[in-house]
Amino acid sequence: MLRFDQIVFGPIYSRRLGSSLGVNLLPADGKLCNFDCIYCECGWNKDGRTSSQLPTTEEFTAALEQKLQMALADGTKIDSITFSGNGEPSLHPEFPKIIDNCLALRDKYFPDAKVSVLSNATRLGDRAVLESLKKVDNPILKIDACADADARYINGANASYSVSEIVENLKSFEGNFVLQTMFLKSEQFDSASSAFLEAWMDIVRLLKPRLVTVYSLDRETPDKSLQKYSQEQMQAFVQPLLDENFNVKFN
Repeated sequence: MLRFDQIVFGPIYSRRLGSSLGVNLLPADGKLCNFDCIYCECGWNKDGRTSSQLPTTEEFTAALEQKLQMALADGTKIDSITFSGNGEPSLHPEFPKIIDNCLALRDKYFPDAKVSVLSNATRLGDRAVLESLKKVDNPILKIDACADADARYINGANASYSVSEIVENLKSFEGNFVLQTMFLKSEQFDSASSAFLEAWMDIVRLLKPRLVTVYSLDRETPDKSLQKYSQEQMQAFVQPLLDENFNVKFN
């Protein structure tokens, strides 16, 4: 399974974000997430347990500045500084301060680069996390299921997870965010089912995100029984949104 063993790594080419510096605020030799998705490229949470400490704000800031200085000196293009890593980045207790430091360094070295955060949106109830995500250029926020029971199955969400609560928190972005959804098929769930598609498209219509990213399996998954969908299939599934002029990208 994929592990990121540096605080700041790359740049690597991303289909969505271009030349992207990756950021891992989580253990370098494990995984820390409040989800346990059946498709996670970092594997199951139980296999990622570690006693390693999280990087400090100072360590992150030094690592990012060094990378940005090197890229500037080498003439390396940086399109995005992207927080993802070995789990959920907003779990870091100093996430708001880290975002502020990142934005300051971006402005200093690569003012045209975007700051992107891939998040499962579970920490939006924390006001400081919410405001930090509103500051970045690309808050990329996940909804994979429209029913709480499906979220417990697909994402390994705990009993307190509420899709309706996530939707309510996402309303505060007033559409200025990217909604990300994994489409897949398993023995217990199918993103192509009419029940899922109707409920999910209603959420999209309610939230009106500036971009919807629909994607399917690309790397090895913990659950080996999962089936992926092609871009052509996913486009057919969400054609009503395309007809309504929603901005939808497929990966």
